[in-house]
Amino acid sequence: MCTHVVLFRPGHAWPLLLGANRDELVGRPWRAPGRHWPDRPGVTAGRDDEAGGTWLGLNDEGVVAGLLNRVGSLGPAHDKKSRGILPLLALDHGSAEEAADAITRLQGSDFKPFNMLIADSSSAWWVRWGDDQADGRPTAQPITEGLHMLSAFDLDDPQSPRVRRHLPKFRDAAVPGPDSGDWTGWIERLCDTSRDSVHHESGAVLIEGSHGFATVSSSLIALAGPDRRTIWQFASGRPDKVSFVPVPVDTTDCV
Repeated sequence: MCTHVVLFRPGHAWPLLLGANRDELVGRPWRAPGRHWPDRPGVTAGRDDEAGGTWLGLNDEGVVAGLLNRVGSLGPAHDKKSRGILPLLALDHGSAEEAADAITRLQGSDFKPFNMLIADSSSAWWVRWGDDQADGRPTAQPITEGLHMLSAFDLDDPQSPRVRRHLPKFRDAAVPGPDSGDWTGWIERLCDTSRDSVHHESGAVLIEGSHGFATVSSSLIALAGPDRRTIWQFASGRPDKVSFVPVPVDTTDCV
C-alpha cells in the first residue's frame, strides 16, 4: 500500500503540499517522472512500464492526481483495466473538480478497488471505488482544509495501522517551507519504519521489503499559488537511502 500525506490550505501561497511514498513489488519496472506520453504532452508523471500507466502525476494546468490501492486489492486481474490509467484520465482535465467528476462517471467495476487524490490550488478530492459500492460508480468527497493522510483505507481512517500511528506524527512535524526548500520534518516522517508489534510493516510509512514488496520511491510536491511555480522533488528509491532531486515541471498556467 502507498501513503499520501496532504496539507490543503486554500488561499495560501502554497495551497497544497503532498508527501507520497510509493510501495510496489521491487522487480516491477518503472521510470521516474517525466513527459512519457506523446498523446498527453502536458502531463508529467512517473511511468509504470509494465502496464503503461502511472501512480502520480501533474499537468500543466496545475492538477495533481495520485493513485493508491485499497485493502486486499494488490495484483493484476485479467478481467479488469489497469488502475494506472486513472491518474492519466484525471490529468486530461483543467481543474481538480472536473477531474474528480470525470472519474466518478466511470464504471467502477472495470477496475480493482482504489483510492485517488485529485487536487489543484482551489480544491482537493478523495475519490474512492470499492466492491461495496452498489451503484457501480466511484465517489468523490471534498478534502477539507488541514492535514490528512490516505493509505489503503478511507481518508484519515483510524482502522489503518499506518494512519493511526503516523498521522499524529505528521501533524506534529514542522510544516515544509517550499520557498526555502526545507522539507526536513516531512522527509523524516516519510522515512519512518516504526510500527506496532501486531501489524508489522503494514503500520510503517516506509516499507523495507522483507518479502519483495517495498517503498520504491517518494515524492514531495508543492502546488503553487500566484507568482510561484509548482515544485516536485523526487527520490528514485527509498527516501532514507536516496536523495530528493527536482523534477522539471511546467505549470505556468496553474489554476
